Amino acid sequence: MLLKLGSVGDEVKRVQSKLKKLALYSGPIDGIFGGATESAVRKFQKKNGLKVDGIVGPKTYSLLLSEEESSRTEILPLDLRCLTLTGTFETGRPPPECFSAITGNFDGQGISFGALQWNFGQGSLQVLLKDMLSDYRDVMEEIFGEHITVIEEVLKDKESAMEFANSIQHPIRHFIYEPWRGMFKELGRTREFQNVQLRHANKIYNRAQNLSREYGLKTERAIALMFDIIVQCGGIKKATEAYLRSELKDQEEAIKLELIAKRVSEQVNPRWQTDVYDRKMCIARGRGFVHGVWYDLEEQFMIRLVEV
Repeated sequence: MLLKLGSVGDEVKRVQSKLKKLALYSGPIDGIFGGATESAVRKFQKKNGLKVDGIVGPKTYSLLLSEEESSRTEILPLDLRCLTLTGTFETGRPPPECFSAITGNFDGQGISFGALQWNFGQGSLQVLLKDMLSDYRDVMEEIFGEHITVIEEVLKDKESAMEFANSIQHPIRHFIYEPWRGMFKELGRTREFQNVQLRHANKIYNRAQNLSREYGLKTERAIALMFDIIVQCGGIKKATEAYLRSELKDQEEAIKLELIAKRVSEQVNPRWQTDVYDRKMCIARGRGFVHGVWYDLEEQFMIRLVEV
């Protein structure tokens, strides 16, 4: 859980409501994490001996909300934590909004949706939507209503999907028109669609586990790093492996992670090296800036340098 200045949605409303009950917040319950909400969070953190940064991470969330919800936050499985972290990097949106992030055809993929930006162009989004229709049709009907037949039609083939995608977005700016934008966003917020995303991301998670074992790595942070490497870079190239085999020998895990982060960033196109380096080193070190945003993996995602 990570809510901060600029976050929006029902989770923000929940935080605002609780802060108002505690007489720490007097603004509207509008679901917009603005300066007033940040100030109230700071007051709450100071009062409870927490790190005063105005960010609602797992510890602040646990104390602020009910015991039932706190427990659910603390026991999230590692595969979901890895997906949430990488999804936040991929979409630029904090959880849970990273699961409902949607973008138009700016990259030729028609529509990209969800934590890992599954899309129509590569056929990956069709698979998720078909699973939803098969496993959770009632949820799809509730959200899309009479439009459910349109969804079924566009899933017949790639050409239909791409035509549909282009028909519901601005031809130049590529923002998705309503009501489709709102319906897809609502779908992404459901626990059912998040479960479908996690199920498909588990193929990546299993690869990340295997890759960690290949390099003798044993921690949560190692698996999170490998998961992110697979998503963003496709994996570790053979030439990079050659360097790593000798460099990692007899090193402590924390040092190994930094070496892997450095070498992986060197294997990509120079245009993207800085971005890849910042993102991978943030995971390797457990904290850092990515696109100007500060991340603390243990505080915000409960991903630690502890053995799995």
